[in-house]
Amino acid sequence: MLRTHTCGELTVGNVGEEVKLAGWVSSIRDHGNIIFFDLRDRYGITQVVCNLNALDENLVDVIKKVRQEFVIQISGKVVERSPETVNPKLSTGSIEVVLKELDILNSCQALPFEIQESKKINENIRLKYRYLDLRRQQLKDNIVFRSIFTGRMREFFSSENFVEIETPILTRSTPEGARDFLVPSRLNPGNFYALPQSPQLFKQILMISGFDRYYQIARCFRDEDLRSDRQPEFTQVDIEMSFIEEDDIIDVSERLIKYSIEKSMGLEVKLPFPRITYTEAINRFGTDKPDIRFGMEILDFTEVLQNSGSSTLEEILRSGGTIKGLIIEQGEKVSIKDVDALNEFVKQKGGKGIGWIRFREKEIVSPLKKSLKESVVENLKTIFDIKPGTLLIFLGGQEKWVCETLGEIRLDVGKRLKLIDESVLRFLWVLDFPLFEYNEEERRLECVHHPFTSPKVQDIDILDKEPLKAKSRAYDLVLNGTEIGGGSIRIHQRQLQEKIFSILNMKPDQYNQKFGFLLEALSYGAPPHGGLAFGLDRLIMILRNEDSIRETIAFPKTQKGVCPLSDAPGTVDERQLKDLYIRIDFKPKE
Repeated sequence: MLRTHTCGELTVGNVGEEVKLAGWVSSIRDHGNIIFFDLRDRYGITQVVCNLNALDENLVDVIKKVRQEFVIQISGKVVERSPETVNPKLSTGSIEVVLKELDILNSCQALPFEIQESKKINENIRLKYRYLDLRRQQLKDNIVFRSIFTGRMREFFSSENFVEIETPILTRSTPEGARDFLVPSRLNPGNFYALPQSPQLFKQILMISGFDRYYQIARCFRDEDLRSDRQPEFTQVDIEMSFIEEDDIIDVSERLIKYSIEKSMGLEVKLPFPRITYTEAINRFGTDKPDIRFGMEILDFTEVLQNSGSSTLEEILRSGGTIKGLIIEQGEKVSIKDVDALNEFVKQKGGKGIGWIRFREKEIVSPLKKSLKESVVENLKTIFDIKPGTLLIFLGGQEKWVCETLGEIRLDVGKRLKLIDESVLRFLWVLDFPLFEYNEEERRLECVHHPFTSPKVQDIDILDKEPLKAKSRAYDLVLNGTEIGGGSIRIHQRQLQEKIFSILNMKPDQYNQKFGFLLEALSYGAPPHGGLAFGLDRLIMILRNEDSIRETIAFPKTQKGVCPLSDAPGTVDERQLKDLYIRIDFKPKE
């Protein structure tokens, strides 16, 4: 072994020992006849002291050649630091190693950026030199934490009698919501595999096969536009169970999260998580993934403003619209400039603008002050317990648009006023999603989740006549305003599955071509079953307090789906295309 200890291992208990360490030179401090090295590996940092006056001349020459990020091996004696030089930030901060020997194992050319400052560097540069970026302690800790966390998840699954089963990476293309990545088949010219968007169909087939408790840390692939919490290839914790109902899968999921967080982070997670319906989430927070770390919920002012005296507000109500808004208790911290910015935002969303009332001790300030009846203002104060210093902002229009727009404003104001406690974890289940929604652009119904989601039993009878009123047996888990998991009870009867396909305007030959193998499997004694999938990358991102999932993945891609390290995707040899019976009729962009 090139080392007897790691760089994060030595303590005062090792004082007097002769040790060997190996790692990267994190920093060098030259004090003339004494040179200090901070030697780093994945476990930590140890300070090495080189007293040049006490060392052989040849060794001194070697020491003077050492530069930052050189890989070296040293041997020396562990000594205790004097009290005034102890570094409490390091696990090794009470000791240092007095150098006796040093070997340069490898040199390092001039760095493109300082390792510990790489977070400030352009991300494309960081990704090009990802092997350097991964030496940064925070990023390294993220990757190590991810490994520990998934290990804890596996411990939980094992204790709960789940079976880990791998499903195919090369499968057939099935419409599941996003665009597939396609892989041409050399052995079957003109045919293509697809990389799985999720193991959805295979995990259902595993339930039909009798594996009543399945899980997988699954790689998934979706060819869609990217953002900070989305990658073309990602990892999900996939769960499926038979002979269960919603409460069963929710219970298992909560205990999985509790166990994994408490064992890997030492934080207490209280169960059960709160639950609200989809409708309630939209009405109270304007989104189906509410951030409940702060209040300032959406309130309905429609009734109290019925006869407000304002022709603008009354016209909104006469036309069938609704008026909702937010009460900002720290209203004095929201300037006129801020209100103007919110007004512009509303106009960009297709609205006419935002209404507002600023409450003073004895008066109000508002563009509507002259038209608003005094009795209406007093009713607002009484009903909503409005205090001086409060700012009331409101919107009028169609209810869905009003709620969604106010939901975005709520988050913006919450961040602006620092109402969000970044130190807490707030979980929330959102239940009873609509089964379908109408795609205005394509003028057709589509599934809110996916076509294998079971409708509520009591809503099966209205599927033919009023499909948009049907609720699904779906559930999402939200953490701090981000969806980290979602699932549903599945359809386990062929007749009902075919009905859902028909409502989606799929003909029998279409759904049999795409999903025939699943439909046939459902005919052979499929049990009631359901499941859930957690987005592992997103969950780790939140737990590590990062802004992007790229900070939790060893080798991520940019928002354009490019890997600057390997230059993927790239062109391929003409012979490779010929083997696949493929011809490119356009010149790829450089």
